[in-house]
Amino acid sequence: MLLWFAGASWVIVWQVFQDPAIDYRLIMAGAVLPDVVDGPFGGARVAHSLLFSVVLLAAVMVATRRRRRQRRRLLALPIGTFVHLILDGVWARTKSFWWPLFGRSFGRGGLPSLGHPVSIIVLEELAGATALWWCWRRFGLRDRARRAVFVHTGRLGQEFGGPGRIARR
Repeated sequence: MLLWFAGASWVIVWQVFQDPAIDYRLIMAGAVLPDVVDGPFGGARVAHSLLFSVVLLAAVMVATRRRRRQRRRLLALPIGTFVHLILDGVWARTKSFWWPLFGRSFGRGGLPSLGHPVSIIVLEELAGATALWWCWRRFGLRDRARRAVFVHTGRLGQEFGGPGRIARR
């Protein structure tokens, strides 16, 4: 499940923050990170816990003291992991989400994203592809110069505004 997390996280974070300066590449990387970390272990483990995202956030804050630009950029990674927890519905798995508050066990089952029927997984991937297509069009990434800026920085053009500004289309 790559497209679902990548596309949906980009759209959600854009809709919440509407900030062209966020590194959306790191948002998407953070959104797939829990499955990449926990996948080899067969299910929702440490990376699917709230603790993982909180510790990652704290690590970014501590590691980037007095480096505001780097902090602003790297905060996208834990934001992505928090969005993953929402999109995955892992908050409904008490033992995994609140680990280790309810014991050291993570509970049963594989990755939440693969626990749905195949038809739901296909629909989620199609929704993710649609979200990525919407971002491609909305942010004009078919333009070579804009795409180059996005690929190298993860940022969108300033013409898309930010909080409190009216975004031009």
